[in-house]
Amino acid sequence: MCLGVPGKIIEIYENGSLQMGKIDFGGVVREVCLAYVPEAQLGDYALIHVGFALNLISEAEAQETLALIREISDFEKELGAKL
Repeated sequence: MCLGVPGKIIEIYENGSLQMGKIDFGGVVREVCLAYVPEAQLGDYALIHVGFALNLISEAEAQETLALIREISDFEKELGAKL
């Protein structure tokens, strides 16, 4: 199973011939390759997996996914288990 995490595009730039961006994951900013989403614009939300933006999603979808991830984290803490 793989996990894509949504983040907000806060910067777009070129690195060599690759379109890159900085993505905000709720306060944590990481560099991501945007080559698979050339239509990406500042303020868009993207689904990120291992440093690559796989597709663009709506802000509502991003917030829903982040809420589900937080629920999983809270559930793990409640059980005291490692998933």
